[in-house]
Amino acid sequence: MKNVEPRTPLSDVPAAEHWPTPEHPAPPAQSASECDLVTVPARQGLEAVDILRRGALDVVGPVMTVGPVLHDDACDTLGFLVPPGTADAWDVPGSTCTQSDGRGAVLAPADGADWLLPPGEADLATDPAVLRAALGEAARLIEAADNCR
Repeated sequence: MKNVEPRTPLSDVPAAEHWPTPEHPAPPAQSASECDLVTVPARQGLEAVDILRRGALDVVGPVMTVGPVLHDDACDTLGFLVPPGTADAWDVPGSTCTQSDGRGAVLAPADGADWLLPPGEADLATDPAVLRAALGEAARLIEAADNCR
C-alpha cells in the first residue's frame, strides 16, 4: 500500500488566501493580460476546478474562487490564470507556470485552445495558494482512484 500525504482541506488555507473578507480585503485588481498562467494535465486540472467550485461557499451562497481557465482542444492540459509574479515561486510538481510579462497572451487563446471558464464569468485570477491546495487534493484523489483498479 502506498503512503498518501494527509489531505489539507481548503478550509485550512487562511481566509485571506480564499477570497476577500472585511478583515482581509482583495488585493489590487489586475487585468488578465498581467496574469501568469499555470498549466496542468487536464485530468488534474478538471478535478481542481471541481474542488475549487465545491469548496467555495459562504454564508450567503456560492463564492467563485477560481479565475479564468483555458483548455486545449486536444484535452491534454488546462491553464489557470494566476496573479503576476506567481511564476517566480511556482514549484508544484507536474505543472508549469509561465510569466505573461503583460503580453496579454491569455486574453485571446491561441489556435487549438479555448476558455473552460472565460474572463468575466470567473474571478480575475485564481489565488496561487488556493490553487496549490486544490491541485494537491486533486492529485491525491486521482492516485486513490487509480489504486482502486
